[in-house]
Amino acid sequence: MALPINIKELINGKTVEWERIEFRKGWNPERTLKTITAFANDFNNWGGGYVILGIEEKGGKPVLPPAGLELNQIDKIQKELNNICRRIIPNYFPIVEPVDFQGRKILILWCPGGSVRPYKCPDSLGNKAQYFYYIRRFSCTVKPTIEEEKELISMSNQIPFDDRVNHRYTVKDFDLIAIKTFLNKIGSDLEKEIPRLGIEEIARKMNIAEGANEYLLPKNVGLLFFAKEPQKIFPSAQIEIVIFKDDSGIEFDEKIFAGNLFEQTFNALNFLKNQIVKEKIIKREGRAEADRFFNYPYQALEEAVCNAVYHRGYDNDSPIEIRIYPSRIDIISFPGPLPPLNKEKLAKYQFDVRKYRNRRIGEFLKELHLTEGRQTGIPTILKEVEKNNSPKPVFETDEERSYFKTTFFIHPEFKGDEATLEQTTSQSDTKLGPGWDQAGIKLGLSWENNDMKELIKERLNMDLGQFEKFVLSLSQVCPKLNNPDFAALIVLLSIEPIDIKTLMRILKQTNRTRFKKAFINPLIEQDLINYTIPDKPKSPKQKYVITEKGKKLLENEGMKNEE
Repeated sequence: MALPINIKELINGKTVEWERIEFRKGWNPERTLKTITAFANDFNNWGGGYVILGIEEKGGKPVLPPAGLELNQIDKIQKELNNICRRIIPNYFPIVEPVDFQGRKILILWCPGGSVRPYKCPDSLGNKAQYFYYIRRFSCTVKPTIEEEKELISMSNQIPFDDRVNHRYTVKDFDLIAIKTFLNKIGSDLEKEIPRLGIEEIARKMNIAEGANEYLLPKNVGLLFFAKEPQKIFPSAQIEIVIFKDDSGIEFDEKIFAGNLFEQTFNALNFLKNQIVKEKIIKREGRAEADRFFNYPYQALEEAVCNAVYHRGYDNDSPIEIRIYPSRIDIISFPGPLPPLNKEKLAKYQFDVRKYRNRRIGEFLKELHLTEGRQTGIPTILKEVEKNNSPKPVFETDEERSYFKTTFFIHPEFKGDEATLEQTTSQSDTKLGPGWDQAGIKLGLSWENNDMKELIKERLNMDLGQFEKFVLSLSQVCPKLNNPDFAALIVLLSIEPIDIKTLMRILKQTNRTRFKKAFINPLIEQDLINYTIPDKPKSPKQKYVITEKGKKLLENEGMKNEE
């Protein structure tokens, strides 16, 4: 049975830091037992770790292709694991999965942070062994110092909020479509097994539920990411974007992004990317090359928003706030950072040591490639700001660490046009690949909102609420579409057969190659639209028309499909 992670990315260290992976060519039960215990103790709330058997390690990295294990070895190891893990006090058992990788069998031991730490295990497997605590220090399994042992013991039964079971709800509150969408997005083989598994087994495999079969309870992280109605469970678990018309903060517009955590995070980021971030290309006199810069570097905003989602407290009643003023953006989450970070260290950009509040949320965000890893967020922000020649951001908290605020200041060139303005576009138009070439969420890049509303209302005969509902369904059915808003418009315009020139004219696109690559081809691959002349894709008479799958999606949302 598959693990809820992309195995290739795991082994190549793309979604899990190297310090949290231990590669072993063969089987060493004594050493493995200590490492399992250290991962279970999860001293820094990193989220546990992985022991991968059958792959040799050199310099902390895997040697590929793998040496592999024989089937009889795997059976023997699993039996021994069951016995030696009973020697951990209290008992702790990793999640074990045989995997085919590059033509060889390997064995992956997933060791999440335990729920009844601290754990100890024997220093040897003999009869007179002594028991010790073990923790991870960088990429090594070690015995803690006296001070570290005291801190570990003080963490007894202190389970991070996101990893706690929730006694008020059941696994039936999970939305199977949301789980399937997530697994599809990260490329987990577990998605293929969903049709033959019950929700209880899926929840156990993903470690989003815990307990006996007759009393299996969901964990908070599972409800935050996969609940049918997450805001009924966590009313403040949302992102609020407030756009102020002046620095006084009296007049403002507000947009709230709710839903599950990955849905609201993607939607809030898309809004910032396509509605707020803008690029200027300025031609300077006497210079061949134009200057290009953004009012705010999107990658820096993305990192700050994801940090807020990662590190906020979900047991308090304050949402994440993104306040957009004419000259700055404030991203605020509650509460503030954990010790040893404080206001003085934030002011000096000292982020060398950091503890983590939500170990499981961080894992899911890394799987979605929304965060890169531990201690990379702030350096990424500083690097992107410097690359854009923007003013340095300010990181702020108070003495009580009751909040964390990141402030970005607008690029000076956006305060006045002292040079000749050649062109203004969204950052996504030039930086984010073909999926974002000329289209943005709500069509904010090349159209005014009134144009969009007129198209949806007059030509498509639906209101904005219906349109947004269709976009959400499209996102869930086809999560790999880069821009579901624009894709939805193309599907709806294809209810009647339509040629590419007409589509491009209506949607105000000019580059035929990029338009096909970014939108037409993915929609055909997803079987939402198709050619009217399938056997001659390049025919000059070719048009596009909605498929049965597209029609069914419309009907599921209660929209009429009038042909």
